[in-house]
Amino acid sequence: MTMVNEDVLKIVFNNITFGQRKAASIVGGRPRLMRLIEKGLIRAEKKSNTQSGKWYCNGWDCIKYASCKYIVGDAS
Repeated sequence: MTMVNEDVLKIVFNNITFGQRKAASIVGGRPRLMRLIEKGLIRAEKKSNTQSGKWYCNGWDCIKYASCKYIVGDAS
């Protein structure tokens, strides 16, 4: 079995963003995602100032703090 180098993942996922729902499903739920964003561990921005504006969470940060017990089934 070949392990993927962490540096390669960092390069690939650093230019990818996830929406709030997808990011929350990766890290283990919305409350955990919010805590990680507040601590500055996950970079996120909301490009529009509207209430329903889309969140853009950094892909590498989400993968780095992924919670394996929540990543099950269809990830689409």
